[in-house]
Amino acid sequence: MSPRLPWSLVAITGSVMILLLILPVLVLVVQALRPAFVATLLSPTVTEALKLSLTTSSISLALTILFGTPVAYLLVRYHFPGKRLLNPLLDLPLVLPPVVAGIGLLLIFGRRGLIGEPLSELGVSIAFTSTAVVLAQIFVASPLFIRAMKVGFSGTLPQLEAAALTLHASRWRTFWRVTLPLSAPSFIEGCVLAWTRSLGEFGATIVFAGSLAGRTRTMPLAIYSTLERDLDAALTLSALLAVVAFMLLLLFRQLAVIRSA
Repeated sequence: MSPRLPWSLVAITGSVMILLLILPVLVLVVQALRPAFVATLLSPTVTEALKLSLTTSSISLALTILFGTPVAYLLVRYHFPGKRLLNPLLDLPLVLPPVVAGIGLLLIFGRRGLIGEPLSELGVSIAFTSTAVVLAQIFVASPLFIRAMKVGFSGTLPQLEAAALTLHASRWRTFWRVTLPLSAPSFIEGCVLAWTRSLGEFGATIVFAGSLAGRTRTMPLAIYSTLERDLDAALTLSALLAVVAFMLLLLFRQLAVIRSA
């Protein structure tokens, strides 16, 4: 019989970790529920930031799904030179400080950047626009989606795809009708992680996109800009961001449960 840790030790250490993770959020939400909560919630600062955050994070998620899914499939199903190097390179944004990510994006898409300079000559500007917000979110969040999809595709037996192909299904039809449905739990998990990470992105955004009200000031940036001059607004924004992120997590997890049932 394998030895087990004492229940009291497990309960105490587990409770400490649970409190550390949950208590700050609960206190934040409770503190934000003040008499002026509704008025602050309906203020232009909050509504503009929330609308921009939801819009940009939704666009970044759609683009991440569109371009990240083939990347994950390629890394799982095919062997090619440099694959071992490509895997850690794609995970690099997960460990880079977000500010460093913002500087890197600025060097590429800024007015004097590698791509930004020729675009500027054509009258196209990316840095310090809503497009920059989306690019920053994709950079920091897409590796989470790709990692989840790699797990999903790895769990799908190639024999099932081969069986569909022998039944004269095209590769595209096989992917949509066999591979992707079997990877649905990982797909939903990847969407949850990428969307919530995009929603909370701060460092890369403030460096690459700035904090322009109505254009690039997302929820995290609005919290930072109002923290010193309006604590109630900062608390309301923080609580709203926490609740929205929690609801998204709860919704997608419920979808995953329904899908796997």
